[in-house]
Amino acid sequence: MKKFVMAALGGVVAGTVATTQVAGPLVAQEAEKNSSIYEQLDLFGDIFERIRAQYVEEVDERELIESAINGMLTSLDPHSSYLSPDDADDMRVQTRGEFGGLGIEVTQEEGFVKVVSPIDDTPAAEAGIEAGDFITHVDGESVLGLTLDEAVDMMRGPVGSEIIITVVREGVDEPFDVTIVRDTIKLTAVRTRTEGDSVVLRITTFNDQTFPNLESGLKEAVEEMGGMDEVNGFVLDLRNNPGGLLTQAIKVSDAFLDKGEIVSTRGRDPNDGDRYNATEGDLALGKPLVVLINGGSASASEIVAGALQDHRRAIVVGTKSFGKGSVQTVMPLKGEGAMRLTTARYYTPSGRSIQALGVSPDIVVQQPSVRPNAEEEEDDTPVNRFSRSEADLRGRLDNDSLTEDERRQIEQEREKAEEAAALRDEDYQLAYAIDILKGLSAFDPDE
Repeated sequence: MKKFVMAALGGVVAGTVATTQVAGPLVAQEAEKNSSIYEQLDLFGDIFERIRAQYVEEVDERELIESAINGMLTSLDPHSSYLSPDDADDMRVQTRGEFGGLGIEVTQEEGFVKVVSPIDDTPAAEAGIEAGDFITHVDGESVLGLTLDEAVDMMRGPVGSEIIITVVREGVDEPFDVTIVRDTIKLTAVRTRTEGDSVVLRITTFNDQTFPNLESGLKEAVEEMGGMDEVNGFVLDLRNNPGGLLTQAIKVSDAFLDKGEIVSTRGRDPNDGDRYNATEGDLALGKPLVVLINGGSASASEIVAGALQDHRRAIVVGTKSFGKGSVQTVMPLKGEGAMRLTTARYYTPSGRSIQALGVSPDIVVQQPSVRPNAEEEEDDTPVNRFSRSEADLRGRLDNDSLTEDERRQIEQEREKAEEAAALRDEDYQLAYAIDILKGLSAFDPDE
């Protein structure tokens, strides 16, 4: 390297000699490479013409070319693909938050369709489809060997029509069929509710509505609770959120960060990388934050979880996320179609890539499976008749040290505790997150 630098600094003659010696073979190699590419394109043209002329049935040339283009793209990775004009239009509709279908986000693994996550309040979710399920057949036809787009096309159909999908699920011995009725999917990007003194922000997808819904929902919940002083913290529920728009993931992260990097992207050319930083302002005003994730949390969800985790702004609870750490760019093409191409990897503020690894929670909390006939089993459990307290004893002494207001406060706290216990049966992970907020609030010196 030193010799090369010295030669370059030595003058025009030395530079000319070096160019003659080095550039000659490079030019020859480039010419040979281009020649090989042209030969391959000629081969493609030859095959195309032979199919048109000799295939046993007449083919649609347009479909043939689109299939060839899609095959080229899908050979790169599971997320690159060709979008026909209809598919491109469907994608634009989905980012606006309303479309027809089953309500599942899918990817492809080992030739089968794998469910990344069902979308809340959709036919698929109501039918019991779970993140991690494999779809092997659609209406009795195998999806093995099909591209992801071809498999998705099989699942599309008119609103109100019925579809039967065959599912393979880990922990279940045999494949089973699930009947789903297609419907119009209206995505509510953010659902807000209160649990005790905590605000739960459930983000189902990252589309154009996400940040506006988050901002308005958070403010309304805080107002209903009587102001931020009455709130002990927030739960950001990203479970089974398949992702969506990068811009919305950045805005949601920025909503809880005052400064620092949110995410960076790095493409093939190091100069094409981008960094996105937080701006001043925290919608939660520094209140404790817990983020819930699971195996159905992917892409944009992982950007948010990773950013808040790296900045120690939130405690991440649940199970390892899906692990999609790549960025796709949708490029318009002639004829109103589009190309979805993986153009970069993204990295969390600490510089880690979650591609194929996922975000690991700070506290691993599994969601217990609902056992079949659990209610019947509970009904058969004998009640312990001897679980009595002092208050049940005849002739007990009354507690005369409490005022009516103090008694009322104790009763209210007891009701909250019972509600929390009921929530554990309904959603153990969420109850765990709220317990964390209670614990942090109890030891907050400012409280």
